[in-house]
Amino acid sequence: MISAVLNPDEISTRLKALNKNAGSDWTLNSGKLSKTFVFSNFIEAFGFMSKVALYAEKANHHPEWFNVYKTVEVHLTTHEVGGISEKDFDLANKMELLI
Repeated sequence: MISAVLNPDEISTRLKALNKNAGSDWTLNSGKLSKTFVFSNFIEAFGFMSKVALYAEKANHHPEWFNVYKTVEVHLTTHEVGGISEKDFDLANKMELLI
């Protein structure tokens, strides 16, 4: 099932709900749902990425991300619909549970 692009009001509502329980805020950056996670060391950062990768593969929704040492920068968008969809918020919420 392909999700639909969320409109700005839907994105704003979901972003507020996501950030309510997040350690640090998710933001909108260049039309993508974005966050930088900072861990204690590389092993923790890589472990987080490994857990997310297993979930993302099952969900068939893969993040754009970048890792340097203990930092993981994440950008989420649903390419097949050309914007942010419910799939991005689902993955972001899962990431919050995995840290």
